[in-house]
Amino acid sequence: MVVPRLCVGDDREEFSMTRLLLAAAVAAASLVAGAPVGAHHSFAAHYIEDKKVTVEGDVAQFQYRNPHSFLYVTVKDEKGQPQRWAIEWGGAGQLRGQNVRIDTFRPGDRVVVVGDASRTPGELRLRMRTITRPSDGFKWGGEID
Repeated sequence: MVVPRLCVGDDREEFSMTRLLLAAAVAAASLVAGAPVGAHHSFAAHYIEDKKVTVEGDVAQFQYRNPHSFLYVTVKDEKGQPQRWAIEWGGAGQLRGQNVRIDTFRPGDRVVVVGDASRTPGELRLRMRTITRPSDGFKWGGEID
């Protein structure tokens, strides 16, 4: 891009304008790169939304993070063997707005979770729909994106 000069032979003005345009381009790019992504995978691609599964067990771990949090629950199968279920939930920012915090669940908390079944046969994974903690009556049920 050729920038018109104010005075013939004034290279300082052309250099200054080029630097200004470059700085503006870098600033604009950094704003776009830092913007949150509004769309990502569809839950329907990973979960069967009209097939609910209920699991009851003990919290093993709570990963409170973005874009999705995960609650890992140890559930005993029909033979009494422990199985670890991964339950996908909303992001930390979204859950915070629904009064779910990083310390809401502790390892060992007994919970009952209802969620959408995984589309992958045999995968011990759900999309969270509701959760209750019988020890204190905590309940959550809501929509997540």
